[in-house]
Amino acid sequence: MKSKLLGPNARLVEVVLYVENEPVSIEHISELTRLGEREVKAALKELKEFSLDTNRGLVLDEDEEGFSFTPASDLYDQLRKAYGRKVDKRLSKACMETLAIIAYEQPVTRKRVTNIRGVNSDNVIRILRDRDYIKITGRSDEKGHPCLYSTSRKFLIEFNLKSSSDLPRLQEVERRFSKDEELGKDKDKSEEKEDE
Repeated sequence: MKSKLLGPNARLVEVVLYVENEPVSIEHISELTRLGEREVKAALKELKEFSLDTNRGLVLDEDEEGFSFTPASDLYDQLRKAYGRKVDKRLSKACMETLAIIAYEQPVTRKRVTNIRGVNSDNVIRILRDRDYIKITGRSDEKGHPCLYSTSRKFLIEFNLKSSSDLPRLQEVERRFSKDEELGKDKDKSEEKEDE
């Protein structure tokens, strides 16, 4: 039996999704590949059918942020054993950033998260709620009584925390980053001296 092969556009889109490593919109794929949106849609359809027909470990997934590869759901239990936690759909940088803000600011309103990030966070918050990383824990006393968001038990389990008080203090995180930056600068300087 001859195995099915991907067409050139589908192969190109597959590589873009792999390299980007987070959900990518059709428009952005089109910009990156210089394919028309109709060609991108056809390539995505081909990729989805290919991953289902060939029983691959990664499947094409679409959410509000775009398209990405995620582990096939039947592999979750085996991956949980290997990685010590359930492997959910990968979280984008925007999701991780929003999750960190909620973790450190909780309970926090959507408006506060948006103000900290500087961009609208409605879709990202909805994704985090859909995936059970955050939950509504009350209402604010502010005008309109907006929802207050906090991290969930799933967040604690997947990030290996007993409670939110186990999060590293922000000062520690800042110190680590500044040390890493200093080490990087020192390494660059020593490499420059070696080059001379």
